[in-house]
Amino acid sequence: MSSDPQKIELLIAMAERLIAAIEADIAALKAGRPRELRTTDPEIQRLSVLYSREAAGLDPARAKAVPSELRRKFFATTAKFRDALALHARLLTRVRNASEGIVKAVAEEIERRCAPTCTYAPAASYARPHATAMVYNRVI
Repeated sequence: MSSDPQKIELLIAMAERLIAAIEADIAALKAGRPRELRTTDPEIQRLSVLYSREAAGLDPARAKAVPSELRRKFFATTAKFRDALALHARLLTRVRNASEGIVKAVAEEIERRCAPTCTYAPAASYARPHATAMVYNRVI
């Protein structure tokens, strides 16, 4: 197992790569190109799992013993990471809500078009006589 300063440096490096991927996602979402999301890349997903595992294994009491400059950099990177994640989550929620709204509107329109129209005509159980039969009856 690596020492705490090395582990923190590793966490900072991983967080910076994840921040870059999240910022690329944010730019893609703002540009309206959700197919260009980088966080769906398997490499980024493995990195996020590895980051969460390493972060969970960090002992806060032992991390206080690392140099203050490294600690400050770690806190700044972590804050930037949290801010990027919050913005990313908000944008994804907006895109999801818009997509669901469009799908719901299309479904309602299809349902409206397929629904029978209500008229003031007599009920369907009333059978109209054929027009030819009426003509023959009047003529005869």
